[in-house]
Amino acid sequence: MKYSKIILVFTVLLFQLGFAQEKADVVLNKALTDAKKENKNVLLVFHASWCQWCKLMEKNMNLPETKPLFDKNYVTAYVDVQERGEKKVLENPGGEAMMNQYKGENAGLPFWLVLNSKGEVLTDSFNDKGENLGSPATPEEVDVFLAKLEKTTKLNRQELETIQKVFVKKKDQ
Repeated sequence: MKYSKIILVFTVLLFQLGFAQEKADVVLNKALTDAKKENKNVLLVFHASWCQWCKLMEKNMNLPETKPLFDKNYVTAYVDVQERGEKKVLENPGGEAMMNQYKGENAGLPFWLVLNSKGEVLTDSFNDKGENLGSPATPEEVDVFLAKLEKTTKLNRQELETIQKVFVKKKDQ
């Protein structure tokens, strides 16, 4: 009986370790390595499972018409932060500290930035007023987003217009 309890505890610990999220710095370092190999920048997105705006941004970036555009220009990496309750296990350890390091502690989610392959920040999700664009949806927010994309990629006008059409939230949505 004693051995079966030890085995059970050991099995549970192994199970939990097997499903633990990667540390945030590991996620970022993998993305930077890939970006260097592929001659791209990194789009680092801090998000959470409960965040509807995060889900909208991911959906917009992964549509058939936009995914190839983002994939061609960025290595996209996601760091899970600010989870609650039983979903806390979804967080990437060190993610919150990393987000804070990039001045995202009061930004809200999603918070994103573009880094070059050396890890230097090229741009972030703040507009000129210091407000987080998050998942841009208004025409004004999307214009700022597009300017940031244009600054950090080789997207042409037609590709930027495709992204614009997807991201601008329609009144009936």
